[in-house]
Amino acid sequence: MRAETHPQTVTPCPAPFNLAAHVLDHAEDTPDKIALAVLRLSGSERWSYARLKAAVLGTGTGLLQAGLTPGDRVLMRLGNTVEFPIAYLGAIAVGLLPVPTSSQLTSPEVAKMIDTLDPSLILRGTGITCPDTDVPVLDQPDLEAMRDLPPAGFDMGDPNRLAYIIYTSGTSGVPRAVCHAHRAIWARQMMMQGWYGLHADDRLLHAGAFNWTYTLGTGLMDPWTMGATALIPEAGIEPAQLPLLLKRHDATIFAAAPGVYRKMLTGEALSLPKLRHGLAAGEKLSDTIRQAWEEATGTAIHEAYGMSECSTFISASPDHPATPGTLGRPQPGRRVAVIGPDGPVGIGEEGTIAVHESDPGLMLGYLKAESATRDKYQGEWFLTGDQGMMDAAGDITYLGRADDMMNAGGFRVSPMEVEAVLNAFPGITQSAVTDIEVKKDARVIMAFYTGPAPVDPEALEAYVTENLAAYKRPRGFYHLDALPSGANGKILRRELRPIYKAHHGQA
Repeated sequence: MRAETHPQTVTPCPAPFNLAAHVLDHAEDTPDKIALAVLRLSGSERWSYARLKAAVLGTGTGLLQAGLTPGDRVLMRLGNTVEFPIAYLGAIAVGLLPVPTSSQLTSPEVAKMIDTLDPSLILRGTGITCPDTDVPVLDQPDLEAMRDLPPAGFDMGDPNRLAYIIYTSGTSGVPRAVCHAHRAIWARQMMMQGWYGLHADDRLLHAGAFNWTYTLGTGLMDPWTMGATALIPEAGIEPAQLPLLLKRHDATIFAAAPGVYRKMLTGEALSLPKLRHGLAAGEKLSDTIRQAWEEATGTAIHEAYGMSECSTFISASPDHPATPGTLGRPQPGRRVAVIGPDGPVGIGEEGTIAVHESDPGLMLGYLKAESATRDKYQGEWFLTGDQGMMDAAGDITYLGRADDMMNAGGFRVSPMEVEAVLNAFPGITQSAVTDIEVKKDARVIMAFYTGPAPVDPEALEAYVTENLAAYKRPRGFYHLDALPSGANGKILRRELRPIYKAHHGQA
């Protein structure tokens, strides 16, 4: 028996189609229902479905009046505000191609993106880093003023056409621009019961920022698609303050990265009478966090596994809780396998987790990187680079990363990208980085380097701050006589962890 699922055929995405039109469809039948509440410790900012749709389509009109035409790329350098999803949907509504990016990125990182993307416009929030460029820039006040413009019409078309681009760290150390079709939102229907257990009367609170793709999908697009209410804490809300907001706003589902759950469990007792369950993604959820949460709240956390190229496709759910020790199972409609050199391996055998090329949520490819796109495939299977094994029930056990990708605070980071920055610093001959568990369920990036002598730590810290987003920056720098390597000279990054523990006197 092979480690492969054979789901029933998924209903194809209708045509013509527009992602934004699909997300905002409930504005017609429930115009006065609250689609979004931005939560504050005192009060909240509320958006009805009708107001949200009007703002999205007004923004679409404004972007077209700014001289853009369908197919143009729009780089989003916006902060943690409601303008982020409005601009994102507004662009898609009129056939533009938004590129959401993290506000933490530095000017050099954004400059590389601009070179690859060749955007027609940059949307820039107040205080958000952006390099000097010849590309026209639209500031946030101008963007906000577009909300009240007459509504644009939806640009309907082939569901397989490009809709948006997001960035992910590639194993080569070069962040890849991942191209997704309009149909990607249609594919997310498989998550509704395969992970979320989401219904129209739910109130889903996502702990992430507006400008995080996990929040954008799970916290906003999917609740709106279902006609539910999205609850997003305003910028600056700390994990310790989330229990109050969950209770005050009658949240029925809570979504966050595992690290947020961990921080919430260190505070006062949790009383969340309306909460049905939690959702976790972004990094591996530990059994200790899962168990502690269940004991504290009486509710389960359902975990999902995925990647920027396909969002989530393996998960636990209220209807099918994960078998202990596993990620869960492929969502209904997903064709997933564990792949070896000759294709799917046998049940109980280790291999690479892969999703079939027919999955409607799978990316169109990496922008301007055709060979990198081809390298991700083995025949008809898209390879994740993560190792796992499947049991007879279809549950998948995660066995680690085959490509040394790091995970810090829910963000996947390529070690090669960080090392390329470190290696350019004067006095560093060679560097290597890895993520290390510095305390229970908390992983951070640490850097190790060789050179004639230890470099000035303050100068190195300042250099890293200028050239890497906060989530990519090492939290410690260790000078070594030599980096651990194998017989072929390849750096053994996982051998760095024992070095760190020895340095700190850990057993």
